[in-house]
Formats: sequence, structure tokens, C-alpha cells
Amino acid sequence: MTDPDPGSPGFEGLLRELAPQVLGTLVRRHGQFESCEDAVQEAVLAAAVQWPAEGVPDNPRGWLTAVASRRLIDQMRSEHARRERESAVATEAEAGAGDVPDSDDTLVLLFLCCHPTLTPASQTALTLRAVGGLTTAEIARAFLMPEATMAARISRAKQRIRAAGSTFALPEGAEREERLRVVLHVLYLIFNEGYTASSGAELHRADLAREAIRLVRMVHAQLPDDGEVAGLLALMLLTHARRDARTTPSGDLIPLDEQDRGRWDRALIDEGTALVKAALAEPALGPYRLQAAIAATHADAATAEETDWRQVHALYLILERIAPNPMVTLNRAIALAEVEGPDAGLGLLATLDEDERMAGHHRLLSVRAHLLEKAGDAEGAYEHYRRAAKATASLAEQRYLDSRAARLKR
Repeated sequence: MTDPDPGSPGFEGLLRELAPQVLGTLVRRHGQFESCEDAVQEAVLAAAVQWPAEGVPDNPRGWLTAVASRRLIDQMRSEHARRERESAVATEAEAGAGDVPDSDDTLVLLFLCCHPTLTPASQTALTLRAVGGLTTAEIARAFLMPEATMAARISRAKQRIRAAGSTFALPEGAEREERLRVVLHVLYLIFNEGYTASSGAELHRADLAREAIRLVRMVHAQLPDDGEVAGLLALMLLTHARRDARTTPSGDLIPLDEQDRGRWDRALIDEGTALVKAALAEPALGPYRLQAAIAATHADAATAEETDWRQVHALYLILERIAPNPMVTLNRAIALAEVEGPDAGLGLLATLDEDERMAGHHRLLSVRAHLLEKAGDAEGAYEHYRRAAKATASLAEQRYLDSRAARLKR
């Protein structure tokens, strides 16, 4: 037994790293994703209780595999199911640490958790549970919902996967590419929720953002030549590099142009920039590579005034063509205003007024308020800041928007 500090991030990180590997081993051996996932969660909980007192086993993956296999046997016995396979499962469990394959099925698990029959919310929750190694309680806290509600969502997701008759194998051809896009989108959503929480008192949830980065690193390790995977990792690193400069000590939001760039994480910026340069060398451009290139352009500027807004706007134009989205247009409006003035940005924003996806969205209201303020329309800016504050569930964003409105009334 080794004896690291079980309360350290390394101890928790080890369990999160091993959980999907053990789950992959069990599902490949026995099928029954739902039962195997429950068994692995029980094994992880057992480790969290026993390892602090007894030390981490010399082969922690083998220990978890053996314990999870025994839990699976118990489940099968209690359900009086698959009796003909029970003795074989028991034999494998007794093999313990000596019968753990070296293969890592994390990517297969990600594809399974992001099955197209699931909603994005269910894909996200199941990914964090089965691949991220988070408990249901941790996921519920991250998304500010009751644990029972999150448990029901995860249970329904596993049942839908079982009903779909999914096999534990990577899809092939066009289906594989499509499913990979879904996987990347789910990880992108997890990161965004961590970087700017959609609700609650805190602006960000760093643990959720870090978890998304960890999972994308795992995908990148298995698909090192995929430009979009590299682009997504670069985007997350370059964005997460600003985390310490985004809020005041009291938790109030600091906008990008007012941040102390000396507090940005240069190691993450250097790593992200290197990934962007390599990914952009490929002939085909994807949305994550373009967003990463935009983030790298901001990172290159020593001050907000030195930002190459023409390049940012040009990149948004390309992104808008290959992946049209109202949020892309909204961000292009900000860049256009920096290049051609606030009236040009406001004109582009007007094209979003009829888009149902943006109706009453606090981001559209807040950007319009910002551009109206720059254009000298203090009354219009005040009204839109107030409306934006009422439209967001994030208390940090509410405080910021209310403060901008109050400043116009002084």
C-alpha cells in the first residue's frame, strides 16, 4: 500500500481518472452499462472510505475493478438474473488486479454517454457521472438542482441507452464523426457552465471547468491528430487562463477590457497557443479551431487597446459562415463595433431581433446596452442594462449589469 495524502487533489484526481477505465473494463466484459456504472460508483465510494485509513493500493485500478466486479455479482444475485453467467463473473472478480487489461475505453464510454437518443442535459449529466467520476450529489450541486432530480435524470439516461440496444464499441465512418461532434459539444457545454455559471451566486465554477478540460485532454490523448479536438482543448485553456482576473475579491465581474492581464495564466496561454497554431495548419477549419484562434488573438494583446479587432472580426465572419449561430453574430457585432464604430455593431444586432432563440436573452440586451452607451445614448443604455439584469439568473452578472446602469444615473 502507498500512502499519499487522501485529502489532496491528487487522491480525488486518481479516482476520477480510474473510474472510467474500470467502467470500460466491466462494460466490455459483461455489457449491462447501467449495472456496471452503479457498481463502479459503489467501488469508488468504498475507496474514498477505505483508502484514507489503509493507504492507496499498489494497483488501485485492479482494486477498484475487483471491488466493482464483486458489487456487480451482488446485484446480479439480488435480481435473480443472468444466473448462467454468475460463476464466470465471480471467477473474473477473484482474478482481481492480475486480470485488468491495459486498454483504456474512456473514448468508447464518452460515445456511449453522448448517445443521440439522449437530451443534451442527460448527455452532460451521464458524462460527468460515468466518465468524470463525479457523484450524483456533486453533479446536482454543480447545476444547482436537487440530488433526487439529478439522480432521476441519470437513471432515465441509462435506461434509454439500454432500451436503444447500444453496443460497447466505437461507431464507424460517418456515424463516428457525427457522434464525436456530439461528444465535443457536450464537453463544450460543461466547460461553459463552469466558466460562466448560468445561475447562482458565483460567476464561475472552476471545478466544473477543470473537469471539462481534463476530459478533453483524455480525448485529445486518444485522438491527437483530430484538429477540432485540439481546437476545443486550446479554446478551453486560453479561456480558462483568464479565470483569476475575471472577478474582484468580493466576486464581482470584471469585463475583458478591464482585466489585469498580468494575472492571466501564461502557462495555459502558451499551451493553448501552441495547440492553435498546429490545428490551424490543417486545410479544413472547424468551429472550435476558429474560436480558439479568436481567444489566442485576445491573449496575444498585452492590453485591451492592442487587440487586433480586425482579425477578430474576420475570424467571426468565417465562423458565421461555417457554423451560423446567433451567439456568433452577437459576438461579431462586438468586434464590428470596435472596427467600424458602435452604430455598425448596433445595426448588426438588429438582425437578431426576430430570432426566437434570442428573444429576451440577457446577452443580447447587455451587448446592446454596451453599444448604446458607447454611442452616447445613456437613456437607452440604462434601460437595456436594467432589462438584462432582470433576464439573467446569475447573481454575479446581475450585480455587474445593475452597477453599469447605476453608473449612468449618477
